[in-house]
Amino acid sequence: MAEAKRTDLAAFLRTRRERITPEMVDLAPGPRRRTPGLRREEVAQLAGVGVTWYTWLEQGRPINASTQVLDAIARTLRLDNAEWQHLYRLAGHNAGVPAGDAVRVTPQIQEILDQLDPMPACLSNSRCDVLAWNSAYAVLVPEVVQAPEGERNTLWQNCVSTKLSAMLVNREQELPGVIAVFRGAYSRHADDPCWQGFVTRLSAASPEFARLWARQDVAEPGPREKLMKHERVGEMRFTTTILHSPAPETRMVIYSPMDDGTRAAIDRLLTET
Repeated sequence: MAEAKRTDLAAFLRTRRERITPEMVDLAPGPRRRTPGLRREEVAQLAGVGVTWYTWLEQGRPINASTQVLDAIARTLRLDNAEWQHLYRLAGHNAGVPAGDAVRVTPQIQEILDQLDPMPACLSNSRCDVLAWNSAYAVLVPEVVQAPEGERNTLWQNCVSTKLSAMLVNREQELPGVIAVFRGAYSRHADDPCWQGFVTRLSAASPEFARLWARQDVAEPGPREKLMKHERVGEMRFTTTILHSPAPETRMVIYSPMDDGTRAAIDRLLTET
């Protein structure tokens, strides 16, 4: 079985490599190529891995590839979500939640998000990474969408950002529930280094998260009430609704205003932007 997977992995990588032209990755075409697509050394260079190592991987040799290396190869070969998970399985890893830059946000999904304005909405995965958003969400929580890659995550920002922490009025009731839902998702990916690393980093950055994480509470995702106090427009009240996306473990989170005052506040934030 392991040998068959290595053979399939080699063929899969070769076919994905052959469909990527140099122009697609900003490389000069160079002299005439005997085979279509990129050369092995070009994939290795773009992914930041050794040429010999990548060659062995594509030849189906018995070597181990970390999830970080697989993610780099997936980005270079422009794999979509199904291909990304297939790559993980062939390489002997559990197919988990794609990293933010491994998820392809289609124009259709972005259009749906934009059509929901002025209701704030975002596309998120089960690790709480924010993958796409509309204008209303951006003006509601700019700290989230402007955060660097790896911290564009609602759980991270709610635990680490003092500004966002102060904004959530019912935080003492809300945060334990958010962490309990995250714990439920984590149990499906406990052997994934990406998830392990995220929990380790967040525990070091937030003693509050570490304390609540140690409680071992687990919950299923569902509608929630969020009471927020924005520094420019004052108090706002929302209920959140979750709609599941076709992409693996991704969901659309929609913030529905609970009163006319909240609707007026969002309109004002959009107008002033």
